[in-house]
Amino acid sequence: MSLFGKIKNTIDLLKGVDLDQLAKINEKIDLKKTMDTLGKLDDRQLKGMMKMLNHQGKKGQHKLPPIDGDFYNLDLKLTEEQRELQMKVRNFMEDEVRPLVNDCWNKAKFPFEIIPKFAELNITGVPYEGYGCPNLPFLMEGIIAQEIARVDVSISTFFGVHSGLAMGSIYLCGSEEQKQEWLPKMQKLEKIGAFGLTEPNVGSAVSQGMETTCKFDGENWILNGQKKWIGNATFADVIVIWAKDEDSGHVKGFLVRKENPGFKAEKMEDKMALRIVQNAIITLTDCKVPESDRLQNANSFKDTAKVLKMTRAGVAWQAVGCARGAYESALKYTKKREQFGKPIASYQLVQNHLVEMVSNLTAMQTMVFRLSEMQDNGILTDEHASLAKVFCSMRTRDIVSRAREVMGGNGILLEHDVARFVADAEAIYSYEGTKEINSLIVGRAITGYSAFVS
Repeated sequence: MSLFGKIKNTIDLLKGVDLDQLAKINEKIDLKKTMDTLGKLDDRQLKGMMKMLNHQGKKGQHKLPPIDGDFYNLDLKLTEEQRELQMKVRNFMEDEVRPLVNDCWNKAKFPFEIIPKFAELNITGVPYEGYGCPNLPFLMEGIIAQEIARVDVSISTFFGVHSGLAMGSIYLCGSEEQKQEWLPKMQKLEKIGAFGLTEPNVGSAVSQGMETTCKFDGENWILNGQKKWIGNATFADVIVIWAKDEDSGHVKGFLVRKENPGFKAEKMEDKMALRIVQNAIITLTDCKVPESDRLQNANSFKDTAKVLKMTRAGVAWQAVGCARGAYESALKYTKKREQFGKPIASYQLVQNHLVEMVSNLTAMQTMVFRLSEMQDNGILTDEHASLAKVFCSMRTRDIVSRAREVMGGNGILLEHDVARFVADAEAIYSYEGTKEINSLIVGRAITGYSAFVS
């Protein structure tokens, strides 16, 4: 090229250069050294560098969709008032609870400071009528369980034990006097409840193998035995204890107050899951309970089962919340984490994991949504609740595993939340009926044959 041609090209080049911007760049890097380095690159290297620069520089190319685990927009089926309550709970969990949970989970401590704030939401005892309770559809109880578990499963468990199992036992099996005494205060979280059914030597077979006993001495009921894995029990004001009558052999329910003589609750340590939940081993040694604190309408294990059927749907929703929290955390991470010059969300193998996750999550969401509709219509059966619980807890395990996988090594750090969801999913998988027990309940319904060991 002639000298004149070179001068012309240089002038044309300078016309397209922002000299002010060039001066700012020169303050950050050595332009002469950079030009020398660029001059040594071959055509392949230059094309690769320009491809990377163009990829990052195109305006509007990376306007990414929002992170939302409701892929089929089931929220649109809610009324305006229901949607407002859902967002009220979500905002509370994001603003008040999320900043606390990793530290609390790591230290296995409960954030008692959130209880008064929880009370202000007025969501305790969601489906119950009267006693200050909201009397909302079971669907909203499920939505709320999902929203709480989406941030932390331990806090969801605290809420489910108190509002579902403890309050539900009193609501379904208590006398009117017992309901009046406890439910209004429990609805306001002024009194906290727990539920004692599982025992050290028996879990799924507790209906037939319950070892905790009760005997009426003519003045009081005397309770003896142990309960294990009892959430909230270290600080609860009232614990619903189920025991077998030595005389009749029937299971009865009791409202055991924390100050009752013969009652002792010891915190369980060294858990790998639900570390915020204050689980306890309860020991009852000639524990005296007056007849007035016996649940007057709990006269057999069938009455206990009524409570479990009502709350098992909530556990399925809780599994959905855990899965949704893990999926959304993983999706957020993959959009920010870069390898080889671009976000890992743009790679095929990562997208495959994300699609598997959202597929399972969407299937779970549609299942529990229908489950709650059936509950609201009064057609929910044990097998319906069991199918949802077993399916959702299995799929949650898969989702949290994939969420941890796309994060690589960072997936085991609490700061990214997924490690907590991975651990807590194991607890959901087991409580409120194991996979095997719930499968047998469904199997009996669809075949007509009971495969339970008699």
